[in-house]
Amino acid sequence: MKSKYREMKEITHEDYLEFVKSKDSVIIENTEIKLQKKWNTKSFGPPEDYSLERTTIWSFPNRGKWATHKGNYRGNWSPYIPRNLILKYTKKGEWVLDQMMGSGTTLVEAKLLERNAIGVDINLDAVMVARDRLNFSYNLLFSGYKEPIIKTFWGDARNLNKIADESIDLIATHPPYANIISYTKNKKLSDDLSQLPFEDYLQEMKKVAEESFRVLKPGKICAILIGDTRKHKHYIPISYRIMETFLDAGFILKEDIIKIQWNMKTTRERWKAKEYEFYLIAHEHIFIFRKPRTEKEYKKYKFSIKWWENDKI
Repeated sequence: MKSKYREMKEITHEDYLEFVKSKDSVIIENTEIKLQKKWNTKSFGPPEDYSLERTTIWSFPNRGKWATHKGNYRGNWSPYIPRNLILKYTKKGEWVLDQMMGSGTTLVEAKLLERNAIGVDINLDAVMVARDRLNFSYNLLFSGYKEPIIKTFWGDARNLNKIADESIDLIATHPPYANIISYTKNKKLSDDLSQLPFEDYLQEMKKVAEESFRVLKPGKICAILIGDTRKHKHYIPISYRIMETFLDAGFILKEDIIKIQWNMKTTRERWKAKEYEFYLIAHEHIFIFRKPRTEKEYKKYKFSIKWWENDKI
């Protein structure tokens, strides 16, 4: 049966070259993003003194501007996050998926780290920005480097129709936060999760979780960055509601990493006073899910987390 969601359409490097013949920039979330067309960069990784994260608290005061990670619009994630995830959970030549890729941060890191990758986004302009970010030479600079396969698609995270079952080694993605930042203004409402009311957003994120579960290999990792917000000065736990949708899809929760937020002047809470009766939200969650290898393993997990029923824990 044909899905009601947009089907994936591959956007190739040749499509990108045709696009930039007539456009020097695109507008995303009221921000003009210049298309560099050809990047000339000499920095291809974080500072030499940087080491990978080892705890469940991650903090990156400097967002990270190596390679082509520059000039992004609000809502994208720091390249430190996919870099940590890719190095922790994959090997060279394996497949990484970011089905809400935005400006392509995950894909750039995959290219640098010799992982094959697939990126999908509902906004065609964002796909072109991602292709622009990927338009740099790297393999000629380092001996032994093997150019990975990087594919980009204009499509919907709820319908990954061109990705085979159990073919992905790592999912690393940053979903929108439910009607907080809209990435496709003046476009079809039903296509854009960032424009939906909260309860509708949760229903549609269930489809995202189910498709993520379908394409991921058993035993492999799905990582998402998600945050919370306030409404009428009350806390809205978007992150935990999303966590529940992924658990309901069949995933096991492996880690809950707290990511500290910096640059609070662009916080999701648009309050203007100097003092408040509540605390400003200065963190997000990186949930690390694992797809069970077998149904037996999943049932064992479901039983083990019911600590009040299991006195052996």
